[in-house]
Amino acid sequence: MRIRLEKDLPALLFLLVCASTVAALPQVESAWKGVKEVYGQQDFGLRILREAMLLVLIVYAFLEPRLRQGALTSSVLAFMAVIASYVLFEVGYALYLDLPLVVPMAGLRVFEYLPLALIGFVTSRLGAGDYVLVKFASYLRYFIALQTVLAIAQALWAPPLFGVSFLGGGRPFGTFVSPNLFGACMATCALVFSLVPGMRNWLAVSVFLALLSGSRTAFISSLLVMFFQIYAVLRPRDRWALIMPAPILAVAALLLASSPMLSGRDDADPTQDGRIDLWQRVFANHIHDPMDLLFGWGLGLSSNTINILFGAEHFPGQFDSDSLYLFLLNGYGLIGLLAYLLFLWITTRMSVHAHKGLVVMFIFVAGLTFNMWEYFPQNALLMFLWGSVLGTRRKPGAATVPAGPVLSPAYRQRWS
Repeated sequence: MRIRLEKDLPALLFLLVCASTVAALPQVESAWKGVKEVYGQQDFGLRILREAMLLVLIVYAFLEPRLRQGALTSSVLAFMAVIASYVLFEVGYALYLDLPLVVPMAGLRVFEYLPLALIGFVTSRLGAGDYVLVKFASYLRYFIALQTVLAIAQALWAPPLFGVSFLGGGRPFGTFVSPNLFGACMATCALVFSLVPGMRNWLAVSVFLALLSGSRTAFISSLLVMFFQIYAVLRPRDRWALIMPAPILAVAALLLASSPMLSGRDDADPTQDGRIDLWQRVFANHIHDPMDLLFGWGLGLSSNTINILFGAEHFPGQFDSDSLYLFLLNGYGLIGLLAYLLFLWITTRMSVHAHKGLVVMFIFVAGLTFNMWEYFPQNALLMFLWGSVLGTRRKPGAATVPAGPVLSPAYRQRWS
């Protein structure tokens, strides 16, 4: 069997994303009927396809000699060893608090798709990152086409189970459990298309679907992608005119995203029984001493998985995190939270990827009010992109960084 990384990897990534179209079918069918399923009653049978497809990718990476050799380097192994050591410490601390093993295991979900980041990192180091991304984006168009048809139909005729869309029907959810997950995925697809030349039409479609979802996080993430698109086409001497009003534009975007007109919800104000109120209660109720602040107060207690399995407030200190940064603070403490932010910053310093600022900023913003590393397939897409950006380095003798993804002559010939 001959393994061809450049042709196989984009197809495998596309199949992984497509697993989302069947993983939530029972919930999608219920939502079409106007029935919102309780977390504890959701069917997990089809969701095993996600893990099965992820396993296929991991096995593929092990069998592909170039991926295997690129991953088994001293620097990569040292980095993984540092992460594993601290994670094991947090797992031990959770068990010391008499939490069942399933709780800290749920807290490890943020690492579930880390192998994709490693695959993206090695692929970029091998010089195939641009080609794989272009090929994957060409496949991703079919996924977006399917979601577009479903979303428009739902926005026109679906029951207003999650709120009312600006097209008159319910907020669309595509093939996802909720409009928020649908919007997050569409915004991430917009990010993918923004990194590939010639995909502006599909970028526009993805942004439209993200806005149609009524998700505040998807709305702000999509605007971030569009901001960087406009910034890239402006002349350097004219970019100050876009940068100076950026803080005002960000506040205006937050207010617009929180309005019922866009979100379609009566509880759109985040200060009224929303995330801000939740965050205030978390800091007041669960952080009692420096140990809680530095190391967290129980790995996994803020995972949605635990809420599904045991119900809300089953364990002391349990809560629904929403924000990735609260999830990290709960499970890995201030040390883990700062390490995550530091690694985001290191990515911008080490990489020479033309769009590293956009990718890193998107990952940062998406985690503010949404724990994207728990939700599929956004977590898979962002992990691969993060690894690809981090693995992009300056070639020997290169004086400048290209303005966008540029295929080498060999890959250009294969693509054409």
